[in-house]
Amino acid sequence: MASSRDRQRKLARAKLDRQMARRAARVRRRRQIQAGVGAALILALIVVGSAWALGAFDSEPKENTAAEEVCLWTPQDGTANTSLKDVGTPETTGLPTEGTRAMTVTTNQGAPITAELDVASAPCAAASIAHLASRSFYDNTNCHEIMAEGALRCGDPSGTGFGGPTYSFYNENVPDAPEPSPSASPTGKRQPAYPKGTVAMISNPPGANGSQFLLFFKDYDPDEPTYPIIGKITGGLDVLEKIGKLPTVDNGAGAKIKPQTDVVLQSLTVGEPTTGAPAATPSDPASPPPSPNAN
Repeated sequence: MASSRDRQRKLARAKLDRQMARRAARVRRRRQIQAGVGAALILALIVVGSAWALGAFDSEPKENTAAEEVCLWTPQDGTANTSLKDVGTPETTGLPTEGTRAMTVTTNQGAPITAELDVASAPCAAASIAHLASRSFYDNTNCHEIMAEGALRCGDPSGTGFGGPTYSFYNENVPDAPEPSPSASPTGKRQPAYPKGTVAMISNPPGANGSQFLLFFKDYDPDEPTYPIIGKITGGLDVLEKIGKLPTVDNGAGAKIKPQTDVVLQSLTVGEPTTGAPAATPSDPASPPPSPNAN
């Protein structure tokens, strides 16, 4: 019969074996976990490396969400020049820069004169005239000059040549000076800088455009063009030519350029921008003039 000391030794040995087995199991589990973590880390490194190679982490330029400024409106002092009229300024961003806008000038001299404003070549002039028209800036003002250059001058409520809004903007689309020799054409004549039917801006001083514009009723070809071209007449050229033949009187400054009979600009409207086919020119009597919607 085994002694009690032998039984105690067997029990202690069994306990030690159980402890060693549990310890070995823990070591195996730890190694399994470490192996799994290592495999996951290697897989993650492979995925990241592949993404980097494919350019997933390349920094892309951020989109400029700020609207691009199209025009700059320079403030003019309305206290120093009392001929200026404050009707606010047009927007500087989000302005149309393509297509055309229909303009209708209604005077007391007959049928309306219609024109296309060239938004692509003169976006700021088109935006300015549309803004002023929407504020009734031009309504019931006089076209105060019939110029020797062959143009009717309008758009100055003061009738002095110095009036306009309380802002100005830079020149757009001024024609190049004529070449020394005329270019080839079927008639042997060079196209004038300002053909009959041209719509242009005029300012004093030049380059500080505001509200005043010219409607040319005959060709004008200066050595040094200075008037920015902003559009062309599409209807009512016969009315404009009739106005151009009106007698003129002294304008109070020694120039005989004021119409003897008042030419009243009763209203001016500007339509929405369009990129469709150009409107018919005055030489196409079969096509009716456009009917723009006022701003």
